[in-house]
Amino acid sequence: MNKKRAFLNWSSGKDAAYSLYQIQAKGEFEIAKLVTTVNEQAGRVSMHGVREELLKSQADCLGLPLEIIYLPENTSMQEYEKIMSAKLDQCLEQKIKYSVFGDILLEDLKAFREQQLSKVGMKGIFPLWGKNTFQLIHEMIESGLKAIVVCVNEQYLDKSFVGRIIDRQFVSDLPKGVDPCGENGEFHTFVFDGPMFKEAVSYQRGEVVYKTYNAPKQNKEIEKYGFWFLDLFSK
Repeated sequence: MNKKRAFLNWSSGKDAAYSLYQIQAKGEFEIAKLVTTVNEQAGRVSMHGVREELLKSQADCLGLPLEIIYLPENTSMQEYEKIMSAKLDQCLEQKIKYSVFGDILLEDLKAFREQQLSKVGMKGIFPLWGKNTFQLIHEMIESGLKAIVVCVNEQYLDKSFVGRIIDRQFVSDLPKGVDPCGENGEFHTFVFDGPMFKEAVSYQRGEVVYKTYNAPKQNKEIEKYGFWFLDLFSK
């Protein structure tokens, strides 16, 4: 049976990795490539802060092609949609008709993705959609997935959570109200090993840095959001 060709939206984190694992296990789809958006000026994955060199190491260890979409600093939504639309058209030319996402609970985000895909005649695949996030994080851990926390939102977590490995103790230590999968943007991860990897990604820890970003204009209570990032390097 010919598999359906898809690309996977690769964030470098655990949800994308576990989505890949689920897709490969079921065998219905062939993942033709990983696609990641990178801040052109910084050379890093947005919000995760992961360096481009580590993205390439992940793809090598997974045995999958990687395609990077470079986004200019402060890209407007109109510019973003134009760039992504061109990329989707290119995928269709490559006989890729499906796009895989690691989204779990955010309805608005899922609806936006499906709307954008429908414009070019593609369909979204959401292997983790609607799962209980407490059960899901334990599934990930039990599968052998290994991830390190590279970013935390200070609204939810303090600096001590940066650099921690996702394990049962990490989940147990999360404050009340924090989603165990970080589905509300509480934290972001870098996956370095798991059942879908041919070998573990070699990395070394750098410094922990603090950065602030302007809050959305509709949020009148907070002017800026603060985040702690762990810098990682290829080893």
